[in-house]
Amino acid sequence: MPGKKPHALPWLFLSFAVMTLDQFSKALVLGRLQVGVSHPVIPGLLSWTLTFNPGAAFSFLAQCGGWQRWLFVLVALVISLILGARLAYIARHDWRSALPFALIIGGAMGNMIDRLHATGVTDFIDVYYRRWHYPVFNVADCAITVGAALLVVCGLFGSGKRT
Repeated sequence: MPGKKPHALPWLFLSFAVMTLDQFSKALVLGRLQVGVSHPVIPGLLSWTLTFNPGAAFSFLAQCGGWQRWLFVLVALVISLILGARLAYIARHDWRSALPFALIIGGAMGNMIDRLHATGVTDFIDVYYRRWHYPVFNVADCAITVGAALLVVCGLFGSGKRT
């Protein structure tokens, strides 16, 4: 149709890049680290520590016997399809909407791949201070978190246009 604005589906290339980086980083640590053995990167703050999480964020539903694996696969797939379809209706230049969606899709797909070929998600980024440890996470988790934060920030502070 003449005059139709270009859609934001090309942002899915960023989703693919996030998913690829996530899977590459996980393959790298799986080949080099032993489960539960910490390798300091920044002593007192950051280590590489290989763990596997059968649950969701903060090990939510991790002890549920396995059914949660398929629930999380379904949730990741549905959210990714909804956000991907939404990109078709967003203008390509609207990065405030497209960027968060692309990051969330890439992260969700990265973790979904883990759940499909294993019983849990591979995590390895361990942030801590003294005895306090944040739950170990991965590149996909970072993308999902940054995407969600951008959704909130861009939603609150948006483009500055008033309608």
